[in-house]
Amino acid sequence: MAEVILLDTGPLVALLDKDEEHYGWATNRMRGLTPPFMVCEAALTETCFLLKSHARTRLQMRLWIQSGFVRHVALDKAAILRALALMERYANVPMSFADACLVALAESTPGARLFTLDRDFLIYRQHDDKPLTLLAPFVE
Repeated sequence: MAEVILLDTGPLVALLDKDEEHYGWATNRMRGLTPPFMVCEAALTETCFLLKSHARTRLQMRLWIQSGFVRHVALDKAAILRALALMERYANVPMSFADACLVALAESTPGARLFTLDRDFLIYRQHDDKPLTLLAPFVE
């Protein structure tokens, strides 16, 4: 069975925008991975906001989702409530809703790796104080 990769906003933006600082790292790492790549709605929202003036990137993201290269995962009520509870737990960081949703998604996806540029994921923990498995430039 193929490894499950969860996409955070940072690498998604980097993959879509060649001018982004981590474009080279993200594209090189993506080449060694097997799609589909999972993304939650909150990370899609952040990505669309950050790339709001880049029409080409929105088209590419639509094509990736349409083709199944990137797969949108809708969180259920329990996962949303878990994300909100995580935000309360990590209020001192503070934790964004997108980050909280990704942690909740990781908790419900055994063996998943989170493709991220965000060092805050070194702090966040899943149930039972389990660290996340990260695919990030700062852990290689």
